Amino acid sequence: MNKKDWKKIPILKNIVAKNTTSIGATAELAARRFLEKNGLTFRAANYRCRLGEIDLIMQEPHVLVFVEVRMRNSAQYGTGAETVTLSKQTKIIHTAQHFLSSNPQLSSLDCRLDVVSIGASEQKIDWYKNAFTLDR
Repeated sequence: MNKKDWKKIPILKNIVAKNTTSIGATAELAARRFLEKNGLTFRAANYRCRLGEIDLIMQEPHVLVFVEVRMRNSAQYGTGAETVTLSKQTKIIHTAQHFLSSNPQLSSLDCRLDVVSIGASEQKIDWYKNAFTLDR
């Protein structure tokens, strides 16, 4: 992504958020716009069940994409993608399986689990396709 593209995405470091919920919502909106710009179609945001939450559910023509969005103010202690632990991956996988069982009309689609990592101070978005696997 070049600097010109950043003008089309909210610059997170210039947004004053009062709490982590509003920071997360801002990051998720930036990720959604980024993914839409890259050809994905929005399906759902903040899908919750007793097993966990999925930040974004997007779709490519024949692929349902479950997206975990992570935002860091600085890469000093690692990227947002590096903070998606095995435990978090397991929760996302179980939540994705719940979503699929609740939406049988989507069961014919292939699935993918991605991570979008946003570095606010670097004004950088990294998209990790197939960040981990879903066995259904």
